[in-house]
Amino acid sequence: MNKPRLLIIDDSERILSTLTEFLTQNGFDVVPVSNGLDGVKALENNKGRFDLVITDIVIPDISGIGIISIVKERYKDIPVIGVTGWGTQPQALAAEVQADAVIEKPFDLFELKKVIDNLITKTKEKG
Repeated sequence: MNKPRLLIIDDSERILSTLTEFLTQNGFDVVPVSNGLDGVKALENNKGRFDLVITDIVIPDISGIGIISIVKERYKDIPVIGVTGWGTQPQALAAEVQADAVIEKPFDLFELKKVIDNLITKTKEKG
């Protein structure tokens, strides 16, 4: 069975490396990028072949809100998790552009994995 592919976009090197290491150890194929522009390029270069996208809401070049909007417009079948440490307003924006989940920093890695597993399972059941 193929490993689920995740695109992770976060401008914090520490968070990006922690997520990449944890999720790789838990059976995911992870593509980490540190800004929104590289996130969009990764989506286009891989023709949207990701099982899930995790994006920080506040990132350079293209915001996480922009990323969520692009994914929902061009790659409708890919679930998106928005991650934020900035309280309710970014959460409200992420919900408005239809993020599948919004998680506040700091978060528990095992809780994040549960959300990822649930969203991937739901998407496979739909498709």
